[in-house]
Amino acid sequence: MEKRYTNGEITVVWKPDLCIHSEICFYGLGEVFDPQKRPWVNIQGATSERIIAQVDQCPSAALSYSRNETTEKSAATGEAEK
Repeated sequence: MEKRYTNGEITVVWKPDLCIHSEICFYGLGEVFDPQKRPWVNIQGATSERIIAQVDQCPSAALSYSRNETTEKSAATGEAEK
């Protein structure tokens, strides 16, 4: 099982089966990661760059992210959308 949270720029993926509950995400970026709230990930709580930096600190790799392709980026680079 996994859960996905997106803000349009990035998608954060949480795999609860891998999570060791170190709370590094919560202490590092509590405005996004708060296990007392539902949903516990508020993807609008910080910039994509700050979220990426925090997700990279996850010791169990339960949190990961991907950058979303956007029409604007595709148009700006001249690449066709897939």
